Amino acid sequence: MPVLIQPPSMGDALKYELNPNYTRETVTLAEGTEYPAGAVLGRVTLSGRYTLASHGGSDGAETAAGILLNPVDTRLSEATGILLARGPAILSRDALFYDGSVDDAAKIAAKHAELTALGIVIRDSA
Repeated sequence: MPVLIQPPSMGDALKYELNPNYTRETVTLAEGTEYPAGAVLGRVTLSGRYTLASHGGSDGAETAAGILLNPVDTRLSEATGILLARGPAILSRDALFYDGSVDDAAKIAAKHAELTALGIVIRDSA
C-alpha cells in the first residue's frame, strides 16, 4: 500500500483565533517561490507585496507582518493568499516556516517577538 503524504495545512499552524473577520487579510504575494502554509511573511514597503520575512535587509520584509494560512505557488506570477495579520491568535511553533536567513534560535525568537506585538502568540504545543 502506498504511503500518502499530505502537505502542511492551516490547521497544523493555527490553533486558536478569536474572529477570522478581524484577524485575517487577503494579500498579494511576491512572485518567485512556493509559499507553504505557516510561512512567516513580511511586507515589502515599495511594492506592498508580501514575501518571506528575512533577517536583516531594509526593504520592509525584515519585519514579520503575519502568517500565511494557505499554501500559494507564485513561481510563475504573483498571487493572493490569506494572511493572519493580527491576533488574538495562537499558532504552533512546529508548523511555522521561515526564510533561509532566519537560521538560528535568536533570529527565530526575534520573529516570534514581532508576531507577539501583533497579538499572534507562538506556543510549543497548542
